Amino acid sequence: MKELEVNGQRVSVHEYGTPSASASPLLLIHGAGHDHGVWNEVAAGLAEAGEQVFAPDLPAHGGSAGTPLAGIEAMADWVLALADALHLETFRIGGHSMGSLVALATAAAAPQCVQGLYLIGTSAPMPVSPFLLEAAHAEPERAWALINKFSFAPAEVLGEARRLALAADNLARMQQQGGQTLGADLAACNAWQAGLAAAGRIRCPTLLVCGELDRMTSAEGAQPLLAALQAGACPAHLVVLARCGHAMMQEAPDALIQALRAQA
Repeated sequence: MKELEVNGQRVSVHEYGTPSASASPLLLIHGAGHDHGVWNEVAAGLAEAGEQVFAPDLPAHGGSAGTPLAGIEAMADWVLALADALHLETFRIGGHSMGSLVALATAAAAPQCVQGLYLIGTSAPMPVSPFLLEAAHAEPERAWALINKFSFAPAEVLGEARRLALAADNLARMQQQGGQTLGADLAACNAWQAGLAAAGRIRCPTLLVCGELDRMTSAEGAQPLLAALQAGACPAHLVVLARCGHAMMQEAPDALIQALRAQA
């Protein structure tokens, strides 16, 4: 783990692996109410395969200081400032859920820098129910319970014990960030309506990854984004991970690593 200063505030960035001669560094952006830890297994697997990976904590998440950023484009600006602080002239970027929107906005804002794009558990737009938005601010325990209910494949697929363990780990991670941070993140997802327009500006190779059993961002729901990417002459394709829900990094890290490596 390294600490940097970005826009005058302390930032925590976790680095996996060493520079690769065959691929540019990969930035992985976490989702709403999470931190870099959601990437641990995937980032370690990519590093073992020879890639260099950076997984930052967004402001007010994990070990990073500050307050939650107010919108997706503000997060994209922050990512570009982080890349400068890491001295990355070119890089690839991926993100999960909210992080996929941040990655998309980053690639659209700086196409000269981004050499590859990975959108995991994604859709654009990414609407959030008013009930969940309200619960995140007023009753975070209810919001966390709802997110856990819909984040994972059913127990019949994962097994009861494994699903309970994954949900407990996810709850602890969300509790560390707090309800106000989750609320700000969800509001940013809900408000960003520029995703399809941004997709039209992407030119780098792009991979969308969806879980077959994802009840938050389904493969069907990702089709408008895929179409917008392809209409803009972006070499984009979609991979569906079998028997997997929204939390792909925890449910099927090996399958996700394989999909990302195939695109590298």
